Amino acid sequence: MRCCAPLIDGSRAATDALALLRSRYTAYTQLREDYLLATWHPATRPATLDLQRGPAQKWLELKVLRHEGDGADPDRATVEFVARSKVGGRALRLHETSRFVRENGRWYYIDGAIS
Repeated sequence: MRCCAPLIDGSRAATDALALLRSRYTAYTQLREDYLLATWHPATRPATLDLQRGPAQKWLELKVLRHEGDGADPDRATVEFVARSKVGGRALRLHETSRFVRENGRWYYIDGAIS
């Protein structure tokens, strides 16, 4: 996605949790572990992702179901989405409700609940 390139290359920061989610999806399609780790909150960030290990995953579609802020805290938001992919010809579907936080003006992915 061309819209996400300035976020992934670091020339611009995500303006909200939805923009961060979309850019992270694009980073997964491009195997950009550096960006994924940099946008993951330090409290929950794994040491590595190792996306190139195992069979190749082809990402097909991202569908955002809802995006909402926390009315009590403008620095917290939730995004629910479905992402479809294929691995070795097998169709996969990831349905996740992700939590985000903004710290020092930057949005970070915290974690997600998979449905």
